[in-house]
Amino acid sequence: MSYVLNTPDDQRAMLAKIGASSIQDLFQTIPTALQLKRDLDVPAALTEIELTQHARRLAQKNQSADDAVCFLGGGSYDHFIPSVVDAVAGRSEYYTAYTPYQAEASQGSLQAFFEYQTLICQLTGLDVANASLYDGGSAVAEAVLMAVTATQRYGKILIAESVHPEYRRTLGTYLANLDPQIKTLPTPGGFLDPDDLKKELDERTACVVVQHPNFFGCLEEVEAVSAAAHASGALFIVSFDPISLGLLKRPGQYGADIAIAEGQCLGNPMSFGGPYLGILACRQQFVRKMPGRLVGQTVDRQGKRCWVLTLQTREQHIRREKATSNICTNQGLFALRSAVYLAALGPQGLRETAELCTRKAHYAAEQLTAHSRIALRFKRPFFKEFTLAVQGDVTALLPGLLRAGFHAGLDIGRWYPAHANCVSVAVTEKRTKTEIDNLAKAYAAELKP
Repeated sequence: MSYVLNTPDDQRAMLAKIGASSIQDLFQTIPTALQLKRDLDVPAALTEIELTQHARRLAQKNQSADDAVCFLGGGSYDHFIPSVVDAVAGRSEYYTAYTPYQAEASQGSLQAFFEYQTLICQLTGLDVANASLYDGGSAVAEAVLMAVTATQRYGKILIAESVHPEYRRTLGTYLANLDPQIKTLPTPGGFLDPDDLKKELDERTACVVVQHPNFFGCLEEVEAVSAAAHASGALFIVSFDPISLGLLKRPGQYGADIAIAEGQCLGNPMSFGGPYLGILACRQQFVRKMPGRLVGQTVDRQGKRCWVLTLQTREQHIRREKATSNICTNQGLFALRSAVYLAALGPQGLRETAELCTRKAHYAAEQLTAHSRIALRFKRPFFKEFTLAVQGDVTALLPGLLRAGFHAGLDIGRWYPAHANCVSVAVTEKRTKTEIDNLAKAYAAELKP
């Protein structure tokens, strides 16, 4: 709502109503020693014109994906967003909808969530999807909590080191005061070796978590990991790239019990890091352990098709001890955008997008590694993202490339000391051959002897 200041007359009327003679009277319960006796140390007030100009100057300090050619990845990607996504999601009945998990949610919102759930099930090859979560990190944590309650195993969680480090930190926060212990499995070769996994699996293991393609861009041995997890009675959780499913097998096809993802790539802008969209789908047998809410289709008393909130397993709606999660809400607007995006592209469009990503990524890898001081860090298949080992100071290299007009990649040494001076590069369908060639030239110029 708009901010409207209180006039002196308004203040006097309010004080008289509560029987106070001044605003200072309101602070009498605070000890005098704790009361501030000076003005706040904040700048003087600005006029509307001055404030607008100040905000604009601050915004100009940002370097968005539109201000430099973007090869950033790590969970946020510069994919093309069809105009129809903004046209539909920008309609006021969607854009201004009140929290869309309440009982009074409109039929339009409920239908949109139902369509989203249907599309996610078709995308993943799994039986049921919820109406979305916060982001990829919280989706990992919620999936692990699901697995713990479903298996009744409270011993340990096995997660690959190649899973996004921020997702793993989020999981650690969720489980910090709970029984299950998180064991991170090393991935020195850029992927989780199934033989190494088998040595760690036992009857205390609730689940195994991998990312495919993983944070380094490499493809995991998901079928072997799935088989090993199930042989020990653990559940298999995979964090996937939705765009990759235009080419790669769907999680349901290689035995995933729960599939999760960051949905930013499905028609949602990078937005300087969020807010984003958490995707979660699972097999039918785990539906009652699913967090959040589930929209179902039925008929009303006139026999007309309609939609209802079928399942809401959170503590606001049911007894706390029965709640599967205390996650508060879902990302309704971003789920809608993803549904519009998937419906607009269709299976063929998704496949074409995935093919463009992987072809351009492999071309970029070839051009970049043609330089004598750049090599692929891992000799593994990759989709649209890959990790480079650079003979040079990456912390100085990347700022130089930004000055040359490129968001040239992520310094992954900040998370992985063993991979210091390594850069993760992502290539989407938006990048052109000229942009890729110029990136390779810029790298060469910055790495000159």
